[in-house]
Amino acid sequence: MKAEGRRQGILDLLMEAGAATVEEMSAHFDVSRMTIHRDLDQLEQEGLLRKVRGGASVQSSGQFESDFRYRQRLAGPEKQRIAAAAASLVEPGQTIIVDDSSTAGGIAAHLADIRPLTVITNNLGVIQELSGAAGVTLIALGGQYSKKFHGFFGLVTDEALRSLRADVAFVSTSSIHGVRAFHQDQEVVQTKRLMLAAAERTYLLADHGKFGRPALHFFAALDRFDAILTGEEPPAPMRKALHEAGIRLTVTGKA
Repeated sequence: MKAEGRRQGILDLLMEAGAATVEEMSAHFDVSRMTIHRDLDQLEQEGLLRKVRGGASVQSSGQFESDFRYRQRLAGPEKQRIAAAAASLVEPGQTIIVDDSSTAGGIAAHLADIRPLTVITNNLGVIQELSGAAGVTLIALGGQYSKKFHGFFGLVTDEALRSLRADVAFVSTSSIHGVRAFHQDQEVVQTKRLMLAAAERTYLLADHGKFGRPALHFFAALDRFDAILTGEEPPAPMRKALHEAGIRLTVTGKA
């Protein structure tokens, strides 16, 4: 197997398992441990995984956000409930912004029942789902495509956002610590901040696993949002901190 195919195989293996040891990968692909280390070095340099002691992982850490394909597999039913609750806040005739996240992206499946709508997004999955949809005016934000985030970012994306205005923005984040939201990638943070600035109302969508998780870059104070939508109650100390800060938390509840 050529290096390119093996590296894709390593990613596929990690997307399924979350993490694997060098020994496991060496045996799986029938190559030396040194070859696996070289593959992991290259994939880490591309931002597709992080090396850990004795192996590699695609799971999130304070400085590394998981690949979109891996995140899409996590907390699926909860994310669907959050997306449905977010869609219930949309009214026909509005202009909405949907960010690159797998949580916010779930809103697209509900929008056909709310048309006419204008949807602004950098999320390739949303673009693909809504392109050609009757009653939906789709504004796809240009920019440089990121396979890891399955969306578009950079100067072109940001300049487009500065020229637009929306009624509602739905964004997600990878970390909620105290009464602030964080993310591992500074370019993603910049785009999300511009989405907030472009909208009259803003909602933060976050599954329960995001609460208490660390991340490197400050994104926004939680009182910047009209509400936080989640699928399960966060721990009691965090609920208390949110309540004392006057932050509105909406829990969708289990189906």
